[in-house]
Amino acid sequence: MPSAERTITINRPVDEVFRFFSTPANDPSWRTHVKEISGTAGPGARIHQVVSGPGGRGIPADIEVTTFEPPTRYAFAVVAGPARPTGEFVLTPAGEATTEVRFSLRAELTGIKKLFMGGQVQKSMDGEMASLDTAKRLIEQG
Repeated sequence: MPSAERTITINRPVDEVFRFFSTPANDPSWRTHVKEISGTAGPGARIHQVVSGPGGRGIPADIEVTTFEPPTRYAFAVVAGPARPTGEFVLTPAGEATTEVRFSLRAELTGIKKLFMGGQVQKSMDGEMASLDTAKRLIEQG
């Protein structure tokens, strides 16, 4: 089962960090494979997104917000596309203006999908974790 998890510390208050990660319009600035995204996060919201797939073609990867608890928890499930991972941001205040962010992704792949897509899905998840460095830089710059 492809999965990835990473924890980073961002030198900004928890409410500001939550707002950044739960605003879909921010995603293309730190998730380089997002080709288009629209919608607003909130309890039960559905957000349309298209991500880069093999050969640069667009793959639908709409998400549904499964947990929305400002400013500490934001979770989602991909509800369109061939791989349908779940993800979660857990934010913890780590000082007056510092936030610890734990981001995790998991995908249940079985049968032929596991065989043919497992490596690519894992590579994509690893890329998402690496992209947190860009998010950190953008948030800290304000």
